[in-house]
Amino acid sequence: MKRIVVCADDYGLAPGVSKAIRELAARGRLNATSAMSVVPGFGAEARALVATETPIRLQLGLHVTFTGPFKPLAASPLPTKDGNFPPLAPLLSPLARWRIDRRAVEAEITAQLTVFADAFGRPPDFVDGHQHVQLMPGVREGLLAAVARAAPKAWVRQCGAASWRALLAADNKTRAIAFLNRGFRRAAARAELACNPAFAGAYDFARHRDFAKLFSGFLDGLPEGGVIMCHPGHVDETLIARDRLTRPRESEYAYFASEKFPQALARAGATLS
Repeated sequence: MKRIVVCADDYGLAPGVSKAIRELAARGRLNATSAMSVVPGFGAEARALVATETPIRLQLGLHVTFTGPFKPLAASPLPTKDGNFPPLAPLLSPLARWRIDRRAVEAEITAQLTVFADAFGRPPDFVDGHQHVQLMPGVREGLLAAVARAAPKAWVRQCGAASWRALLAADNKTRAIAFLNRGFRRAAARAELACNPAFAGAYDFARHRDFAKLFSGFLDGLPEGGVIMCHPGHVDETLIARDRLTRPRESEYAYFASEKFPQALARAGATLS
């Protein structure tokens, strides 16, 4: 049996998201979650997660946040009129590499790592990024430098597919993420940081409805240690106010809570423990 990582992103984003992740972790349906330490009330959510009994060890990661309706803990990579983080588009701009302040990137990630460590009592097991900001050319070098200093034993999430065959079968969103990922593993190696061997879990939230079928595809060819990203959650008013991704979270939660999920793992020869 190959051991894989099924990681629920966005812990702390909203009470309904956090509650859903804790429920799945308590049932052994997840073995990793990445948490957003910039969100107001993060300390209470962290304590609730620590108090959750899980049948398998749950890896805890920092979900580096540079976008969304949140104020930076130290400095924003790009200044904004309202003082919050910028939307995603400016970070993806071809000019972002020169506009983003690397010192601000390092300072903000260091602050998010500090809040995470204070809340959980230890550094993260891994570091990834909300909306894949860790991959962006203007962000990645500063991010890797900050992680190497503050959490050198953490692994960082790279988003390369398991194989060219998997990439060719993927949708345009997955290919775009893989394009952003180019060179990330080499940059992480230069920073002496480990990476996951392969990644899956991205899909077009607006188009796909059959998550069970999608998940079976994510498992196909995924090697030992491969990571599948997911976004389970219960929709609440806080989530609606903070994020556009809502109903697909309920669909993912229903799948992971069902018997279809362990059956799919068994068919693929995969395990979380």
